Amino acid sequence: MKLLLVVACALIDADGRVLVTQRPEGKALAGLWEFPGGKLEAGERPEPALIRELHEELGIAVKEACLAPLTFASYAYPEFHLLMPLYVCRRWEGTPVSREAQALKWVRPGKLRDLAMPPADEPLIPPLVELLGA
Repeated sequence: MKLLLVVACALIDADGRVLVTQRPEGKALAGLWEFPGGKLEAGERPEPALIRELHEELGIAVKEACLAPLTFASYAYPEFHLLMPLYVCRRWEGTPVSREAQALKWVRPGKLRDLAMPPADEPLIPPLVELLGA
């Protein structure tokens, strides 16, 4: 089975809310909410990949020193096995905006469970709730 490595980030604002993005129509799992991030390119380390993805998707600049690894998900989809580290980031430059036609939403950690999310994202919620409280 193919192993797919993607990185994700829990951007946390000053009010303790987490940013999630909605997968746009035409993509796999369209309409589901997820943590921003994406696939690593060949030879790319996770942190630079995440910095690149956050700039491409949200138009923000993140420094590697501001990314803190929190947990990871390991999930077997029918076509591939996904391995996804989740980083936490509280400092960035710019205001997150949709650059790829995806909806954005700031959510309290305890409310993440109320959103329809891909199965691989769901195990990432409890460590965030523990870190930030409900």
